[in-house]
Amino acid sequence: MALLDKFLESGVRHGTLEVSRPDGSTTRFGKSAPGYPDVRLRFTDKAGERRILRDPRIGAAEAFMDGQLVIESGDIMELVQLLRANAPWDRGGEVKETTAFKKAAGKAVTLIDGINRAASAKKNIAHHYDIGNDLYKLFLDTEHMQYSCAYWPEEGMTLEQSQTAKLAHIAAKLALAPGQRILDIGCGWGGMAIYLAKHADVRVHGITLSEEQIELAKVRAAEAGVSDRVTFELVDYRELPKRGEKFDRIVSVGMFEHVGQAQFKQFFKSTAELLSDDGVMLLHTIGRMGGPGTTDAFTRKYIFPGGYIPALSETVAASEKFRLIASDVENLRLHYAFTLREWYKRCVANKDAIVALMDERFYRMWIFYLAGATAAFESGSMCNYQIQYTRLRRTLPLTRDYMSAAESALRRR
Repeated sequence: MALLDKFLESGVRHGTLEVSRPDGSTTRFGKSAPGYPDVRLRFTDKAGERRILRDPRIGAAEAFMDGQLVIESGDIMELVQLLRANAPWDRGGEVKETTAFKKAAGKAVTLIDGINRAASAKKNIAHHYDIGNDLYKLFLDTEHMQYSCAYWPEEGMTLEQSQTAKLAHIAAKLALAPGQRILDIGCGWGGMAIYLAKHADVRVHGITLSEEQIELAKVRAAEAGVSDRVTFELVDYRELPKRGEKFDRIVSVGMFEHVGQAQFKQFFKSTAELLSDDGVMLLHTIGRMGGPGTTDAFTRKYIFPGGYIPALSETVAASEKFRLIASDVENLRLHYAFTLREWYKRCVANKDAIVALMDERFYRMWIFYLAGATAAFESGSMCNYQIQYTRLRRTLPLTRDYMSAAESALRRR
């Protein structure tokens, strides 16, 4: 189709894309270049192309999921990488997927989704996390089951080593002391809570809205021998301030993305009320390197309904209204890209098991999601922020040396 060809001619300059159509014609775009993949794809019918023209991201995803777009040389990771790497965000590039009207509509839908009342929040979490623990066991690290950005301080680390390094990196920023009470908001399968209980003389209360996660988290804590120091609860974070509880430290990893844009102020209001006067909070979240945006249709429909990736500006703007001091901010630029590539490899290696658990269409959707996310972190505007908050300016040491010392000690263990 002429319109798609026009897009690909301008969008693929480095690396090559060969497109075959049902009429037997083949068109080649771009030129081979170091660092860029060469991909060959085939459309099985005209409807697949039309889907992409109507809405490139969700159209390409659904065409791939339904077998209308078949990768004959390379894979979906390389196809998405090829398209995104030709227009890197760092250099002003942008993959234009929607019209001005669709962008406006997307902002409206993102805002509405972000209302994220307690009932819908649990439903949204269940959509992604209650699809079965067996699926996540097939591609997450085996020790901690961390479904969030790992930390790669050294080359050649395994996924298991990098996730352990991530936990040490975060624990060091919490400035832990014996006897403290920690709240883990969005505790997942308990990896962070178990790690903190094992490596510091602290008590941890983990909360989540996922029924699948909490049951396995309890089992894992018992197996790790920390059930006397770790508790888990199926509860919305907005309910905790009503109890009048206080925590010395709060940690939240990979949960803020599910809060919803309209709930940012409520999140920080709740955490400010839960944090003791001399407390410290560490927020680890996917973020945007740029201004506020919208949630794309594919992610909203298939992956994280109600979710939204925040810009640093809107995150800090929401937190400062409750006098939470952003005492330290770190941008983990490429660490999630490394993590996603490891998850992708494991999913591909376990294709038969995933198809047996779910089905072929789910498998294709899942690897498209991982491929798209990887490209967003390698060439798009996505990153990870770790923001440390305090209530009082004198709570922590004057320099960051304490972080390095604590992290080194934890990693030596």
